[in-house]
Amino acid sequence: MATPITLIGAPTDIGASRLGAAMGPDALRVAQLGEALAQLGCDVRDHGNLAGPPNPRGERDAASGLRNFAQVVAWCRSVHDAVHQVLRQQRLPMMLGGDHSVAVGSISAVARHCRAAGKRLRVIWLDAHADFNTPATSPSGNAHGTPVASLCGLGPRELAELAGFAPALAEQALCQIGLRSVDAQEKYLIKRHGIEVYDMRAIDELGMREVMTRALAPIAGADENLHLHLSFDVDFLDPEIAPGTGTTVRGGPNYREAQLCMEMIADTGRLGSLDIVELNPALDVRNQTAELVVDLVESLFGKSTLVKDVLRG
Repeated sequence: MATPITLIGAPTDIGASRLGAAMGPDALRVAQLGEALAQLGCDVRDHGNLAGPPNPRGERDAASGLRNFAQVVAWCRSVHDAVHQVLRQQRLPMMLGGDHSVAVGSISAVARHCRAAGKRLRVIWLDAHADFNTPATSPSGNAHGTPVASLCGLGPRELAELAGFAPALAEQALCQIGLRSVDAQEKYLIKRHGIEVYDMRAIDELGMREVMTRALAPIAGADENLHLHLSFDVDFLDPEIAPGTGTTVRGGPNYREAQLCMEMIADTGRLGSLDIVELNPALDVRNQTAELVVDLVESLFGKSTLVKDVLRG
């Protein structure tokens, strides 16, 4: 059966310090994302780009502690509503960012859908950064450094309660992979909240296969009432292969490690929703990062060297 996928563009860099992520959705389209998925047999619809407020490049809001707070909330609400509608149509929403702040909208919608459908939620968060700052701990006040905290019920209510309840994401439902740049206060919050994290040292010591085996263990043998969401920040990848992102950090996963990560997620057969964020074509070289992302997404939806059976535990 063809996987029904709906592409949703969220063209904003409202939560970032550098401009350019707003062009990410169209860079993925230029790299033939929809066509590549269709060639794999997926039923692809493109919802187009959502509308939202421009980036005012403002100072920190005194009440919320975040830059461009009202605009961030507006974008997250727009993403929430679009993703929730696609889930109600029993299609897989693929949210094309934009900066990572909009994941508050997408994952809040997924959490709302799972609660209504009686499903358990598992979120795999691929990122160089923890994104676990609150407005009180954020050095910059940029909202793309706060989405995990918001989803865990911390920070302004307008974001923390976007799903209609808080926390939208139970701490044990989240697994972060690839971290290598974590602020001092984030380290404390991660430990206090018991977040499952595999940083780059863990990947170096254990290998990507073992890390992904552990991260996907709650899915193995699970019934159909489990929903897997992947939030894929392009800066998860090493900047030598993916320069087109605004917050690069050296020492990330290489091409084969990233491919294995995607292939093992594909093997579960459980992916139900996806974010692709922080692609910044203004910093890219001939759109090579977007093309790499499309290559990885193809693996995420079943492209492989040999014919493989889908594993469901």
